[in-house]
Amino acid sequence: MRAGIVLVTGWLAVLLCAGAVQAAPAGPDQPTQTAYLAEQLRKNPVYISDQIPLAVPRSSAPEFARQARRLGVPTYVIVLPSTAYGAKADALLAGVHDRLGRKGLYVALTDSGLDAVQTYGVSLPGAQDADTATLYELPYDATPREVFRHFVEVATSGQAHQRAEQARAKYGDGSDEPPALHISGTDRENQSFVTGAAVTCIPLTALLITLYALRRRRVRRAAAGGAAAGRGGTKAGGGTKPGGGTKPRPGKKGGAGKQGSAGKRPAGGPGPVPRAQLLPLLAGAVVLAGLIAFTASQVFDDTTSGDGSRPTAADLRARLDRVADGLRHDPLYLDPESTPALNTAERDRLRKRLRALDLPVVIASVPSSTDDESGGDKELLAKSLHDRLRRDLLIVLAEPVSGDIEVVNYGTRVNDMYLIDRPRDLSYPESTAPELGRRLDRLLTYLAKSPKDSTGNAPYVPPPAADPAEEQVLPGLFAGDFAPGLLVGAFAAGLLFGLVAAGCGIVRVTTRRVRTADGDQDPAQAPHQPSLSWLRRTARQELDALTAALEPAAALPEDDRRRAWECLDAAALLIDGDSDSRIDADATPTALACAVVLARAGRTAIEEPAAAQHACHRNPLHGAARKRAQIRPDKGGQARSLPVCEACRATPGPVLRLRSAGGAGRGSSAPYPTLPGPLAALGDGAGIDQLTRDVREYFGVH
Repeated sequence: MRAGIVLVTGWLAVLLCAGAVQAAPAGPDQPTQTAYLAEQLRKNPVYISDQIPLAVPRSSAPEFARQARRLGVPTYVIVLPSTAYGAKADALLAGVHDRLGRKGLYVALTDSGLDAVQTYGVSLPGAQDADTATLYELPYDATPREVFRHFVEVATSGQAHQRAEQARAKYGDGSDEPPALHISGTDRENQSFVTGAAVTCIPLTALLITLYALRRRRVRRAAAGGAAAGRGGTKAGGGTKPGGGTKPRPGKKGGAGKQGSAGKRPAGGPGPVPRAQLLPLLAGAVVLAGLIAFTASQVFDDTTSGDGSRPTAADLRARLDRVADGLRHDPLYLDPESTPALNTAERDRLRKRLRALDLPVVIASVPSSTDDESGGDKELLAKSLHDRLRRDLLIVLAEPVSGDIEVVNYGTRVNDMYLIDRPRDLSYPESTAPELGRRLDRLLTYLAKSPKDSTGNAPYVPPPAADPAEEQVLPGLFAGDFAPGLLVGAFAAGLLFGLVAAGCGIVRVTTRRVRTADGDQDPAQAPHQPSLSWLRRTARQELDALTAALEPAAALPEDDRRRAWECLDAAALLIDGDSDSRIDADATPTALACAVVLARAGRTAIEEPAAAQHACHRNPLHGAARKRAQIRPDKGGQARSLPVCEACRATPGPVLRLRSAGGAGRGSSAPYPTLPGPLAALGDGAGIDQLTRDVREYFGVH
């Protein structure tokens, strides 16, 4: 009996030991994704993954919690990488709620926005509408923290349904997008370029156009008054201003001391802009450029991209510490935040094979993204894990979603070329179904057959990850493309100035042609009792037309050219005593009418020299007199042969009547031969040359 008891006890001990040995390779239990997340929410109602510190640092959890308290109901927030939710985030929230067993609002966010919102056992009207409004109202660059804050604002606004409908109607068809919240480095380069172009283009264009306008003004003054200043030897003298009975103002055209060649246009043109005018213009352009630069610095005042969140050192090392700690206890580490990529049987088999290898190999099935602490660089992730594990080993990184496999050798004697030349399916999946467990098993078989080198090998040391704080700092507005913008702005200013100058030239030529055409349309229709406004307008038009006609008239015969310039000179003496290219405010009707007659005679001297000797006796405003007719004076007497236009030769028209300088209203007008001034000489049949001489005599110019 005693021997039997000892025998049975021994067999039971053997069986129990064998069971323990068989159970040992299974390793620690792997919690499901929902169980892991539920456990994290039990500790803190806001859980932020440590895999996306560049997009959502874990240290920003208090801000999420503060916003969640505004909702007035228990709120549980999960922020995970977009690859962690699998097919539907709603299903994950339902599983987490079942595991957690707490009532409340469950919110699932990713690094790209709001994925799902569910309520369990609580009432929050407008939660789904707030989800819809947030989806449509925010642009693509909104961060998860901004997305959740916007969701809370809409949910607590009391207008969630209206905002959801409006946002769906405005942005639902995809034809329009809400404006971006942040700028990128490319946007800042564009801002710098535009600022540089504006700093040079606008002030330089304004400066060039101003200088052009000043020069045009000087050209007009030179054309209108330069002929009088350039006439032959002159002397100042007394006299009566035509039609006005007042003495000429000293220092005007024809004053003493002016010398030149008769009939010659002043040489050299108007000359450059005086320094006294140029320096203030340059100073104004510099001030304008400074104002533009200052305004741009106030408008483009962003200094960083993103919402201002900065990952701390703890945020950046959290995932590395978690994975390294898991690999210290188990050569196979599966990311608990991701959808399981291996079933239980595959996990047990891989653990058993890892322990059986004569190589130190560890497998970490964790996702990589540009928002993790390594910036998506798997070699940098492997180096960081090796630095923490501090031993030679072969690190296998497996993507749980895509199925990609990366092998990095740190100090083992596995031949590097053997690793590089491994079959393609041991690096990348052959189909959309990765079958990661089968491929990892094949990889271990491949590693077991690897040839050994005499010494351990180390990979190329990858560069460190960029500082996330520096990555979010935008370059200065006056750096980067600012200098190229200055150059382009200068070229653009030249182009704009050329276009403006060409446009002004076209308008000027067109206007002169229109005015000329209007004046030549039917001179015989000139009124016999013109108003003062008609005289001023017509005088301006005729003088402009004569000035434009004189510019290309250098090839005219000397006599015709002299007569045209003398007509312009005499007309300017009559109505532009201030030499400012403007009709004097006190110009009398007689002086204005005489200027119109002289301007039209000057144009006739250019266009039809033979007809430029006389103006129409009846109404000099009719222009050139090409015929003569026997005309009896109105008060009786013997008929005389006097010059007339074609219309007055056929049917003598009424005599031109003008208001006297002291008269008022139309009733005070009188026939022009009875009024004082040079124009009265035309009533006796005097010619244009006589008229210009009379004008100079009235002003004491010889």
